[in-house]
Amino acid sequence: MTKDDYQDQLYDLQVELVKLQKHFIQSGDQILVILEGRDAAGKDGTIKSIVEHLSPRETRVVALGKPTEREVGEWYFQRYVAHLPGRGEFILFNRSWYNRAGVEKVMGFCSEKQYDQFMTTVNDFESVLVRSGVRLFKYYLDISKDEQAQRLLDREKDPLTQWKISPIDQQAQKKWEAYSEARDEMLRRTHHCDAPWAVVRSDNKKHARLNLIRDLLGQLHYPDKNQDALAVDSSIVLHWPASSTHLPSVEP
Repeated sequence: MTKDDYQDQLYDLQVELVKLQKHFIQSGDQILVILEGRDAAGKDGTIKSIVEHLSPRETRVVALGKPTEREVGEWYFQRYVAHLPGRGEFILFNRSWYNRAGVEKVMGFCSEKQYDQFMTTVNDFESVLVRSGVRLFKYYLDISKDEQAQRLLDREKDPLTQWKISPIDQQAQKKWEAYSEARDEMLRRTHHCDAPWAVVRSDNKKHARLNLIRDLLGQLHYPDKNQDALAVDSSIVLHWPASSTHLPSVEP
């Protein structure tokens, strides 16, 4: 895909996103998109592509940092509830409550009891949100080990992206297998009919961004939808029945 091809396709999809926003503001829809994934999988760039031309009054990106001492003692979901979408709002979580099933689990930032409690309650929590009117979409961006290594190296060399490097990022390659196991367990146990997961293969950033946006737009209703622009490559965005316990291989 050339740069011009990518920009043309992205422009068409961003026009569709603006149509969507006009509709959800008028109709009062509450849209919540969760983006999870390995370090350097492309979450930031994907979110930027989605929100670039949307109204900041009705569109918010939530990327919470380390919990405060007070938040550590609260109900785990409490600090996320404050950022849920109201009527006519579109919210994107750049990482979410699934930190507990990924980073916190692998890095030992939570106890086994805390992890087990999260895994046994998160589906019910999400079902309450959905049945209360929230449109919830969950995407996991996955990349190969070699591609992640290259992207992390590129970050270190680029003075404009060095701010993204953290001690946790530096453990991503060393703990690759542990993260794979945590990912598989998370997908298996938290993929349910009210809030199924979609896995996006992200070794090619451009293809991943375009297809994720197409997939999201294809699941939402708004007038004058350009269906020709929304054909999703099923080898990039992976869906499977919410009732199934057998997950397709998510490794690129």
